[in-house]
Amino acid sequence: MIRITTPRTPPTWALLERELLRANTAACREYFARYFDERGFLRCVERWGGNDGPDDAMESCVDWPLLHALGADDVVLEMVNRAWEGHLRQYTQARTTEVPFARDGMYYKEFPVMFDWLHNGEGLGVFNLLGLSDPQNPATLQRFRRYAGFYMNEDPDAPNYDPEHKIIRSLFNGSRGPLLRPATALDWAGDPIEVGHRFKARHGERTYEEMLAHFQDYTDVVGDHPSNLAATSLALNAYLLTHEEKYKDWLLEYVDAWAERARANGGLLPSKIGLDGKIGGPSGKWYAGCYGWGFTVVVPQTGELAHRSTTYVGLIGFGNAFLLTGDEKYLDVWRNLLDTINAQSRVVNGSRVYPHNYGDEGWYNFQPHPYLHGALDLWYWSQQPTDRERLPDNDWLAYLEGRNPDYPEQALQADFARIRERVEGMRADPTTPDTRLSDDPMVYNPCSVASLLHLMLGGIRPSYWGGPLHCRVRYFDPERRRAGLPADVGALMEKLSADETVLTLVNLHQVEPRTVILQAGAYGEHQIMQVMQGGREIRVGSPCLSVRLEPGAGEQLTLRMRLYANRPTLARPWDRLP
Repeated sequence: MIRITTPRTPPTWALLERELLRANTAACREYFARYFDERGFLRCVERWGGNDGPDDAMESCVDWPLLHALGADDVVLEMVNRAWEGHLRQYTQARTTEVPFARDGMYYKEFPVMFDWLHNGEGLGVFNLLGLSDPQNPATLQRFRRYAGFYMNEDPDAPNYDPEHKIIRSLFNGSRGPLLRPATALDWAGDPIEVGHRFKARHGERTYEEMLAHFQDYTDVVGDHPSNLAATSLALNAYLLTHEEKYKDWLLEYVDAWAERARANGGLLPSKIGLDGKIGGPSGKWYAGCYGWGFTVVVPQTGELAHRSTTYVGLIGFGNAFLLTGDEKYLDVWRNLLDTINAQSRVVNGSRVYPHNYGDEGWYNFQPHPYLHGALDLWYWSQQPTDRERLPDNDWLAYLEGRNPDYPEQALQADFARIRERVEGMRADPTTPDTRLSDDPMVYNPCSVASLLHLMLGGIRPSYWGGPLHCRVRYFDPERRRAGLPADVGALMEKLSADETVLTLVNLHQVEPRTVILQAGAYGEHQIMQVMQGGREIRVGSPCLSVRLEPGAGEQLTLRMRLYANRPTLARPWDRLP
């Protein structure tokens, strides 16, 4: 343990951090009371579908697990757990009348019966982060195992994975297995609904017929698609809790298969893999398939074209493999993808433009900005200057590079404004439970943690489609035996590099000391080698470091680190330290 004894006038950023945690909590409590009942059911009309389905019920609580893991009150964890348990019961009971595979329940074995991972991932984004605060929950462990088993052929009801060809057999998959026929607009849109008067479709459709028209081209789902790589987060969760090698082995086997497909396809992830494992499927077109590189459709209510490729969701799988191994070959796949696409740029009317899609006529959808999906993640994981060069500047990067000293206060103040705006919108929301769809409350979710992730953890926001947390440090309160900064403690991440982390800790309480455990990485995947404190070097050699902050004390620490040096785990520090 190291001690910080230097008195420090409470800095504005620390006061704002603590108040932002409180403001988030208060806003989430009001939101929960408005939109969830005592069972944890979302107060809405339950439907199946890509517009307003079960996944949207839990999207209403996006970022709540992170809020608690940062140090917010335990009521946040209680609410999000109640919402998770409630929505499982709610959508297991909810049934379709016309969509065939959901007539016996939209959930089966507490999991979506079969849908694509743009939606599965959105619905599981909250659940995948619950282990940050509550890894000892027996139900969570059971679900981690069961959910991963749906993709490892451990459940005969869910033959999603073909181990011979190393594919997930359909874009639609889940607890009832893969959909091995063309999808219909009904499969995507759900049962008929009254649109225009009783309900307002968030995607702008004015009638149910327009909802069907929205999905009329979403038919080509048989075979594998890069978005299925988001399913690797299920095996990652199970591994982080159990460390059973079968979960790691399956995850790496599946990601490695996709890496080989990208290599064989000139550096580009194909968006269509046939049931025989061949790139392009029956048509031989590597860019084919629903949500593929060439997936451009007509918006029925406007007649405009919409480009809806979701191949970028596949980044989650490569990030998960890198988290487990620290092997940059997984980052190279995405580097090659970005560079290969952007190498197809051209000059039009004196300006350089970059393609974002590929179809029968070649590259198209040229934009004035490069294709950069995943570029921030790449730089964050690697900390290499060459990966930084791909990124346009932003306020956070400028701050880390010493060019934007006002960023902490400005970013925190922006999150206060966001909370206020969301709560004002919620209070003016005219919907009632019988006129409310599951995606209606999402726009009012007040939880605002972007600035806290950057400033407290030196982290980036997890992928919206169910990715894990990536951060430089995480905190634990050893006295209360919970995740998050102890009460009255502020943390400011000031510099990140491949081998160094500079942060300041401060105790705002002027009478009582505080003790905090720093963990290197969200899952202890990094190693703290030494700490520089006040000109002296202290050897650590551990993923964790205990710091005692005397009353009113604060100090800057420089951590010398080895990134991705340890086996990642959800075990809490006191459960693994001797």
